[in-house]
Amino acid sequence: MKLLRYGPAGQEKPGCLDAEGRVRDLSGHVDDIAGAALLPETISRLKALDIAKLPVVDGAPQADLRLGPCVGQTGKFVCIGLNYADHAAESGMDVPPEPVIFNKWTSAIVGPDDDVVIPRGSRKTDWEVELGIVIGKGGSYIEEADAMDHVAGFCVINDVSEREFQIERAGTWDKGKGCDTFGPTGPWLVTPDEVGDYNALSMWLEVNGTRHQNGSTATMVYKVPFLISYCSQFMSFQPGDIISTGTPPGVGMGLKPATYLSGGEIMRLGISKLGVQTQTVRPAK
Repeated sequence: MKLLRYGPAGQEKPGCLDAEGRVRDLSGHVDDIAGAALLPETISRLKALDIAKLPVVDGAPQADLRLGPCVGQTGKFVCIGLNYADHAAESGMDVPPEPVIFNKWTSAIVGPDDDVVIPRGSRKTDWEVELGIVIGKGGSYIEEADAMDHVAGFCVINDVSEREFQIERAGTWDKGKGCDTFGPTGPWLVTPDEVGDYNALSMWLEVNGTRHQNGSTATMVYKVPFLISYCSQFMSFQPGDIISTGTPPGVGMGLKPATYLSGGEIMRLGISKLGVQTQTVRPAK
């Protein structure tokens, strides 16, 4: 099932995508794609609905119908760094002996096609296509063997990053990761049964039509169940929390010469089975 949120920013309604690519309204069944709606029993109930009988929403999704972030009321936006060996190499860093954990502030979360805003003073705003995990059932000290029982679904994330803020301004990576609009999420949350083998999803990113990232989740160092279990040793998870799992090579920092966003660019990115995002980049006002 592909769950989504549609409508103006801050006023999104819950919906799902039908077999013909139309949005169907779920407002009569859940208040939002958030919180208790992400619990396994609720998603099972939604899957049992006859989607063809749900109200059709006017407009084509990602055309004349805006999609918001595919999950609402996210409490934690946890990210994993250097989780692809080839990306670590292009960054001039070793693969870490344990996962690197950092955070994006939840105010970074925007819809999949909303503008990305370069923050004031930025000189090195970069791109990163990533597989996102959305937590359904919360918990702490989750066993790796049980980890997938806690997953509501997967989604596309653009882990937009300001490299100077991240690396050169002292302190933690968080400075360069959580700026407003630095977390486009969606277009939809795809339930695990529809994704299938999440270890073999192709992923790509283009800037102004030039493809820079072209990878696969198959080359992740630390896999999805391990990441859920590992992170849960340091925090409890709640429904709607997001884990962004790292990026393959091809980021701007790794190009020769390094190339960064300055405003006016179009980023387009996607992951197989999970959809496509398109963002216009603009400088902060």
